[in-house]
Amino acid sequence: MREFDLVIIGGGPAGMAAALAAKLEDIDNLIIFERGDELGGILNQCIHNGFGLHTFGEELTGPEYAERYIEQMILNNIPYELGTMVLGMNENKEISIISRERGAETVKARAVILAMGCRERPRGALGIAGFRPQGIYTAGTAQKLVNCMGVVPGREVVILGSGDIGLIMARRMTLEGAKVRAVVELMPYSSGLKRNIVQCLDDYGIPLMLSHTVVDIKGKEKLEGVWVAAVDERNTPIPGTEEYFPCDTLLLSCGLIPENELSKSAGVELSPLTNGPSVDESLQTGIAGVFACGNVLHVHDLVDFVSEEARRAGLNAADYIKCGTTPECEPVEVRPGNGVRYTVPSRIYCECAEDKVHIRFRVTGVFKGAAIVVKSGGRELFRKRGRIFVPSEMQDIIITRDKLGGVDSPIEVSVEEALK
Repeated sequence: MREFDLVIIGGGPAGMAAALAAKLEDIDNLIIFERGDELGGILNQCIHNGFGLHTFGEELTGPEYAERYIEQMILNNIPYELGTMVLGMNENKEISIISRERGAETVKARAVILAMGCRERPRGALGIAGFRPQGIYTAGTAQKLVNCMGVVPGREVVILGSGDIGLIMARRMTLEGAKVRAVVELMPYSSGLKRNIVQCLDDYGIPLMLSHTVVDIKGKEKLEGVWVAAVDERNTPIPGTEEYFPCDTLLLSCGLIPENELSKSAGVELSPLTNGPSVDESLQTGIAGVFACGNVLHVHDLVDFVSEEARRAGLNAADYIKCGTTPECEPVEVRPGNGVRYTVPSRIYCECAEDKVHIRFRVTGVFKGAAIVVKSGGRELFRKRGRIFVPSEMQDIIITRDKLGGVDSPIEVSVEEALK
């Protein structure tokens, strides 16, 4: 049985950033297992720019961003094995893998970092009426077809969901000569970044239909069109508002789900709010020595934030390998309050925390002139006022250790709306 100090599962931006951070802390006996045929993960099909402003101080495409990390991996002699599927892991950090070169085997790790990324929500989870004709794709699948395989899936397109991938594919399909008839969004606000709405829809005259959804699909063998209707405040279609769009392609951009089948099989506790592992401020799960970062933990809006979070996971995993201890103090629960969907971490060891503790979260709606407030037992730990907070932008606040001293009641993160 091969033994490693650190095993990183996933060779995307999170896995590479975590490996590099651990390596720079003198953890030499480490390895990345990546199921794909190349490092970089989803970045390899994201040929648009907009990556790297926070990490590298310049605007890069997805493959360029991945290449920067791959170059550092090679420079620092960080080993990785491609085409390697991780089949399972137990609480003793024994990991079952299979690959073309080595076959099936089990490896042992002192610490593990989960960095498997996320997957798209499929049609089956959306409950759209109609048959299952040719021409319905997730936005990410269409992106891979166009950018990696040179195949344009259709010429008359409707996109359901205004997530960032859907917005970007509206522009990409337009540039390939297709006609994007509309981007349809169930919520009264877009779930994508404002810059993508401007650059991918407004600049190309593509309509964004908020508070609308696809209610029926026409076509049995091949997609012929879709019926779109307005929805009320309970997201229920409003009779009489139906509008028919003839099309041969329907792209689904209806959210991302952390890839956590492996986490569940290993006994890692998952958060019902994020569908990712429940972690403390060091990004350690409930299993000692098992850490999680990136989109497997919670879905990020920028890859730069994935890299920063993964760097912290790598540093904390290195510290665990060197010290082999877990905090002796009792953790304090962190929970979402008014206007907050979830929080990462789910708990903080306040008496043992580092000098700066990150809390990341998303708000539940659009809040203008509001304030983010963090309290514990009536004691205010943090307050930040902003011009606007929207669900598409992940919030990242930092609470210093001196503010956490003596905190023993649950910590609540909430939005205080401006007085009208």
